[in-house]
Amino acid sequence: MQQMAEHTNPLGTEPIFKLLMRFSIPAIVGMMVNALYNVVDRIFIGNSPSIGANGIAGITIAFPIMIILIALGVLFGIGGATLFSIRLGQKRNEEAEEVLFTSFLLLSGGGLLFLTLGQIFMPTILRLFGASEQVLPYASSYLRVILMGSVFGVTSMGLNHFIRADGNPKVAMLSMFLGAGTNIILDPIFIYILDWGMAGAALATIISQSLSFIWVLSYFLGKRSRVKLRLGKHRFRLSVVRSIIALGFPPFTLQIMSSILNVILNKTLIFHGGDLGIAAMGIVHSLQTLLFMPVIGINQGVQPLISFNFGAKQYDRVKEAAKLGILSATAVILVGYAVTQLFPRTMVGMFNQDPALLSLGVYALRRWFLLTPLVGYQVIAGNFFQAIGKSKIALTLTLSRQGLFLIPAILLFAHFYGMQGILWAAPVADALSTLMTSLFFFRGMRDLEKKAAHI
Repeated sequence: MQQMAEHTNPLGTEPIFKLLMRFSIPAIVGMMVNALYNVVDRIFIGNSPSIGANGIAGITIAFPIMIILIALGVLFGIGGATLFSIRLGQKRNEEAEEVLFTSFLLLSGGGLLFLTLGQIFMPTILRLFGASEQVLPYASSYLRVILMGSVFGVTSMGLNHFIRADGNPKVAMLSMFLGAGTNIILDPIFIYILDWGMAGAALATIISQSLSFIWVLSYFLGKRSRVKLRLGKHRFRLSVVRSIIALGFPPFTLQIMSSILNVILNKTLIFHGGDLGIAAMGIVHSLQTLLFMPVIGINQGVQPLISFNFGAKQYDRVKEAAKLGILSATAVILVGYAVTQLFPRTMVGMFNQDPALLSLGVYALRRWFLLTPLVGYQVIAGNFFQAIGKSKIALTLTLSRQGLFLIPAILLFAHFYGMQGILWAAPVADALSTLMTSLFFFRGMRDLEKKAAHI
């Protein structure tokens, strides 16, 4: 069994740079494609004569609720895949299979619970999250349909992390291509040709997610996977659930904090910028998503390399993977940053050509993105601790940018400087959180060197 695992899983033997390219490039492409779910919806909705800026504002208001659904996928998907990778590195293949089974049940059950609660409390939540009476119908129409696909969306997203950890990043990429590609095709048909508006955009999304769900499930039930999803073989053990949640809690908390951030930002924007301010920041958020997705892809690619080799006690390889991940993430985000700063009007204009929205969007884009190049380092360095199972440190660093720095900065700066203060909050938070991450990361690197010296 051990000899077979060494031959079938290259994570512990092949050169780190080669593995990083093999795992990260498909993840980057897949994440960029996956980001198009929300971005494409906003582009098609924003350019629809019957919807326009109110539609963009509607999706922006609904987005914090969608982030909570993503958070469930992250909690059980990344948490489970991290434990899965560590168990494979330890040559404990039966336990890795049990982790996969448990995560599948948690993902599908979580999606069903989210669907039920979301449909019951949706109007109240949307008003609480900052929806004006003018924007509320657009947000409700979109979100009510999106919730119907909760089980498909959260399960396919969560299990995709396992496909990558199973040693098949290209298959994980293809599942994202399948979903987002279908969404891109269906969006103009449902929004423009059939004139289904906001509901049409949401329907295109859940159809796409259901196809991804079928693809991902067939992978683990079929012959391509190294580790199989065996639904009748394992028991649902709380000890495994606790381990998955412990490892998935830091990125889950990041998503929840992102949802809280978006709610606070939207409510602050309503006071200082109105529905136009919300629409402008909705565009900025979409472009930020496209900018950050390559970094998230690199992080997803480097995570199994770090986790597997940490479990195998190959600490030099862990250190090399972390350093290469940081260099790659910084280089990639610099390219995207340059594009947004050189061509901001073109970037914002993809979503809507309204002069007032275009002017505010360009201004907001330049201010909010000022220190974005620091984010590549911060993401990889912070998630290094999650990949090696140090969830408390990872949680602290995960919360630093949004919870400790950005939310207080938005509230404080908005009080004194209005809309301009809101936009300057992001670069201040980027600087402070990068400093905090560095204090922990450099100490973590020294600890790895000590471990390597004692082997």
